Amino acid sequence: MTINFRPETTLVLVKPDGVRRGLVGEVVARIERKNLKLVAMQMLRVDEDLARRHYSAHVDKPFFPGLLEFITSGPVVALAVQGEGAVEVVRNLMGATDPKKAAPGTIRGDFGLVVTENLVHGSDAVESAAHELGLFFPELFSRTNA
Repeated sequence: MTINFRPETTLVLVKPDGVRRGLVGEVVARIERKNLKLVAMQMLRVDEDLARRHYSAHVDKPFFPGLLEFITSGPVVALAVQGEGAVEVVRNLMGATDPKKAAPGTIRGDFGLVVTENLVHGSDAVESAAHELGLFFPELFSRTNA
């Protein structure tokens, strides 16, 4: 077993439904209360090119067209979040992908109802976080300095 004492950095997206519902502050507050540090934040519209690069693993799946339509339907807030075990901690804060199965006390468990509009995205591994941070914050997290 390897113990990593270096803080991790992960990507969190407040998706269009979370932004529309005014939940950005709630998501940020939960992250900060968990003693994670926000190192970058921006609001943006995800265009089709960025969406395809971000969700490249899902391009051939039947749900991809709906995912593409949803993520480009309104602004998102992208956060670079840092701290000990940030990837796992953020995933636990978000709750299960299907909000109906997410535990109370998690973001999706408290605010979500539908799996196709589940409020937040968080990187699922350190490697995917490095890739995703490079997509949303290329000036800070390029391949050479991620």
